[in-house]
Amino acid sequence: MKPASTPYLLVSHALCPYVQRVAIALQEKGLRFERRDVDLADKPGWFLALSPLGKTPVLQVEDAAGGPDRALFESSVICEYLEDAGPAERRLHPSDALDRARHRAWMEFASQLLAQIAALYRAADEDSLRAQGAALRQRLVQLEAELDPAGPYFAGADFALSDAAFAPVFRYFPALHRAGLVDASALLDPLPRLQAWSLALLARPSVKAAVAADYEAGLDAFLARQPSARVVPTLMPPAGS
Repeated sequence: MKPASTPYLLVSHALCPYVQRVAIALQEKGLRFERRDVDLADKPGWFLALSPLGKTPVLQVEDAAGGPDRALFESSVICEYLEDAGPAERRLHPSDALDRARHRAWMEFASQLLAQIAALYRAADEDSLRAQGAALRQRLVQLEAELDPAGPYFAGADFALSDAAFAPVFRYFPALHRAGLVDASALLDPLPRLQAWSLALLARPSVKAAVAADYEAGLDAFLARQPSARVVPTLMPPAGS
């Protein structure tokens, strides 16, 4: 299962945004890991033995006492473990208890944003698509007000686990734009803090490395199979108009 040469095996799916969070955290903490993708449409038995919910990510961890490798599931739990067990000099949470709690709360908000994006691309009719797009925009307006004015990250100069949680959200927007589901420019306009934050996140090496080279093509193909793909042509103006 887990290679003996590395302390961590990240069991993933190529498109899973929650896997990206963990991959970003591992790299930011400077931890060596290997990654193994699984087909969630045909889940192997070894994966189901590690993941009680049958979802990615799963992190298989080397037992420090020499016992069998242990498995963690759920991205938020894995990220908190990496923060606790990883190098103390590479902290990704604030030192203040109240600030840490606030960051964790907004990480949950990031999960709700991902759920909102899923509702958008699963919209089966024009009214639903427009409603989900408006709801996504409203969430982003809320988020704009919470960002540190100086940036470049969620709470200022230091990259945090909260940033790792939101990075996969912004990675969706170009693909949603290509699919005709949103106007990515209008979605973040006029939200200058969000615009600057998204650029800073997507330019960060750990965020870039969290997906494979064929990620964009895979995401485009995935969106083309969703119910919204049948709705978008009805929103387009007739040829020659």
